[in-house]
Amino acid sequence: MRFHVVELPHTQVTKDFATCAYTEKVRRFCIMMTDLGHEVVLYAGEENEAPVTEHVVCINEKQRAAAVVGGHYTTASFDTSLPHWQVFNTNVIREMGKRLEQKDFICLIGGSAHQPIADAYPAHTSVEFGVGYGGVFSKFRVFESYAWMHSIYAGWKNPTTADGNFFDVVIPGYLEPEMFPMGYGEGDYYFYIGRLIERKGYNIAQEVCQRLGKRLIIAGPGQPNGGYGEFVGNVGPEKRAELMGGAIALFAPTIYVEPFGNIVVEAQTCGTPTITTDWGAFTETNINGVTGYRCHTLAEFMQAAEDVKSLDRAAIRKQAIEKYSLEAVGVQYERYFKRLLTLWDDGWYQLETEKATK
Repeated sequence: MRFHVVELPHTQVTKDFATCAYTEKVRRFCIMMTDLGHEVVLYAGEENEAPVTEHVVCINEKQRAAAVVGGHYTTASFDTSLPHWQVFNTNVIREMGKRLEQKDFICLIGGSAHQPIADAYPAHTSVEFGVGYGGVFSKFRVFESYAWMHSIYAGWKNPTTADGNFFDVVIPGYLEPEMFPMGYGEGDYYFYIGRLIERKGYNIAQEVCQRLGKRLIIAGPGQPNGGYGEFVGNVGPEKRAELMGGAIALFAPTIYVEPFGNIVVEAQTCGTPTITTDWGAFTETNINGVTGYRCHTLAEFMQAAEDVKSLDRAAIRKQAIEKYSLEAVGVQYERYFKRLLTLWDDGWYQLETEKATK
């Protein structure tokens, strides 16, 4: 199979931009599909660390950098009227037209900001391959969790009249286990990492740790609005894994319906228990009493901070690798794209499985 994978115009496909979940999904998707023997054409900025068949530069570094002046790249706008989006999408459309073959897949990660690319090639199969956002537009979608898929469905119309799409699918987030080695919680601290906005719930972690008299380390883009804890700023992949692995537990008390929450499965891959709220993807990724605890009240968060100490860290890591490693998730994507290939034959009515693999 052949995949045309489109990156964002304001990041590079390197680990230096690992804080951007979209960019990490692009980088890792390229690894998975390449490892499975498929062809991957990447449309991105000047730098790339993913193994691909061809890397097509569609925005130069000066243009990319200008898009994030005065802020962090995770806060860059997805407004397609902005110059960097105009340049990037225009170049992608032009370069993709030189390379597309009939049954190729166009893989998009920017939601409606990438819609002009799909619209330029209506005869080809465009897939939003990691939907963790609200601006969906395509006919074929891979959602990061069932919770998020159902949230999107319900948002289109009255939930009681929302129908599913047989060619939508849920495939969880994925990671390289070697980036998140086993930790043993040898530190005397709890850990929060994520955007420093109240909706991510870092203030809950602060209050819990302050009341318990426990050390809290806070990392992520932005600035905490005062309060308890040691702020270490935005950290790279290696430092992030080190802090995760050393923590007693990771706090991820997101207030909104979380589409997936990569940091939870990253921490679990380190063997670190996770303490979360009880909605969104956490209902799928955080198993009460096994990988951590999902909480509703301050008292429950405080109790969870103690109870996580008795959980089996080796078992937490084992389950995370079995569920979220590139090897485990790559075959799920391959199966999905083979299903989409049947649309060139009998589609939903396809009865001969082997035809889907041609």
